Amino acid sequence: MTDDAEPTATEPAVTESAVTESAVTESVWDYPRPPRVERDHRVVTVEHCGVVLVTTDRALRVLETSHPPVFYVPIDDVPAGSLRPSTRTTFCEFKGIASYFDVVIDGERLVEAAWTYERPEPGYEDLAGHVAFYPGRFDRCTVAGEVVTAQPGDFYGGWITSGVTGPFKGAPGTLGW
Repeated sequence: MTDDAEPTATEPAVTESAVTESAVTESVWDYPRPPRVERDHRVVTVEHCGVVLVTTDRALRVLETSHPPVFYVPIDDVPAGSLRPSTRTTFCEFKGIASYFDVVIDGERLVEAAWTYERPEPGYEDLAGHVAFYPGRFDRCTVAGEVVTAQPGDFYGGWITSGVTGPFKGAPGTLGW
């Protein structure tokens, strides 16, 4: 889909994020369902064992009701050989089938610490060629220099910054939200 195409009920537009380094507060309860994909030009980093795995200002973020944003970085921004395909897959009713990666950094293997949608469903095609990381499995992940907190639980991969308010799905007792 091009930036100037009109979205349909099954094809949400990929938009530019209104968030910049300035202080903006968003409630996850104002995020849409189905989710929206936005370009985000803030610098996103993923670090582990003193090694910076990714630094990019070309991330996409997915916004969905009750979830902190999930950041997807261009797979081309990840060093070759760092992502090793896993056999795990999951299904999202909106985005389609996710395939997982083990992440290898400085000889350490982080099992199923990243995922991608190789062939996303209509409306989410921009996620192809991007990979998301579970921030809680790495020593440090940042957005615009701010260290993020991982979304509660071990299934969702949201990145919580000071500009995002909850409550967030993923903690005990939130499964039915």
